[in-house]
Amino acid sequence: MSKHRLILLARKGLSTSVLYNSLKDEFDIEAIILESPVSMKEFLRKRIKTLGIWKVVGQILFQLSVAKFLNLASSKRKKEILEKYGLQDTPLPAEKVIGVPSVNSGECISLLQKIKPEMVIVNGTRIISKEVLKAVPVKFVNIHAGITPKYRNVHGGYWAIVNNDMENCGVTVHLVDEGIDTGKIIYQQKITITPKDNFSTYPLLQLAEGIIYMKKAVKDIFNNSLTLKQNNLESKLWYHPTLWQYIYYRLVHNKK
Repeated sequence: MSKHRLILLARKGLSTSVLYNSLKDEFDIEAIILESPVSMKEFLRKRIKTLGIWKVVGQILFQLSVAKFLNLASSKRKKEILEKYGLQDTPLPAEKVIGVPSVNSGECISLLQKIKPEMVIVNGTRIISKEVLKAVPVKFVNIHAGITPKYRNVHGGYWAIVNNDMENCGVTVHLVDEGIDTGKIIYQQKITITPKDNFSTYPLLQLAEGIIYMKKAVKDIFNNSLTLKQNNLESKLWYHPTLWQYIYYRLVHNKK
């Protein structure tokens, strides 16, 4: 096991459990700092301000109907993906978990400075502030479910498929900065989808491929062999589909 101390800075969920279990045998993860979710009221307020109320209503309807159904209906396929990549979703060890109200809280900054990690792996948190990124002199690295900068924010795999852009349907391992998935690229990799896959399974395929390249990135950083990459893709933010968007692309273009 590596003697280098890592911290996993994340939000509770399947992807965090899978990521931790994939890294723990190769790297010394000192602690798992989990932030509390944003309150629904605050989340909706910000989302409505950005997108408008009708688009947000459509997103909520999609999440409560189609997304929930696909998640349940895809349980067998998700299990297949986990088995194919040798991934485990065993619960996080309680002795390593430390809760904070927000990744940007004073508590989080104090923990980082106390533990003094040599690298921070980020998963599923809100946008990290400059104060947190500068709290310790180490690299923060994230797996993003999309090819940046063309598919920033959420559901990069799904939107690439909707756009018939399979060349850019994949995952990015990148350094974290203050923007939304704007950090410098370390690795990018396409995913292969099957007829059994859909909106609910694309992110798991991206995570599975991303973990392979996250391991490479960690080793590159500690071996002082990190090489950053660039591409000439346009930069665009993507959001959750609305119910009517998903129905249109599903019925008219057969995009699952």
